[in-house]
Amino acid sequence: MKELQSSYMSCPIRQVISRFGDKWSMLVLYMLNESDTGVLRFNELRQLMTDCSQKMLSQTLKNLVQSNLVNRKVYPQVPPRVEYSLTDTGRSLMPSLTSLVDWAQNHFSDVVQNK
Repeated sequence: MKELQSSYMSCPIRQVISRFGDKWSMLVLYMLNESDTGVLRFNELRQLMTDCSQKMLSQTLKNLVQSNLVNRKVYPQVPPRVEYSLTDTGRSLMPSLTSLVDWAQNHFSDVVQNK
């Protein structure tokens, strides 16, 4: 049983998906990918994701930067300017994420039923 638990905890799928599997991370990645320039500032993301609190967006971005999916670039000016963009690793994830978004749009009514 201990061996099973150990292999479960070290499972690559579990470890990787936990880094971006929540709804806010996927939305941030998708928004950055869909941006015309591929770069968005914090407030631009906030305007696109109106139902995400400032604190949650900040935590999400921090986690995505730590997971090497998003770049954070700080410009030394007053007031500080910070821009976010996808890393090469983040960009390599986008075909899979885009496929998931397409699937969700095609099967929305099948999955999300009004009760």
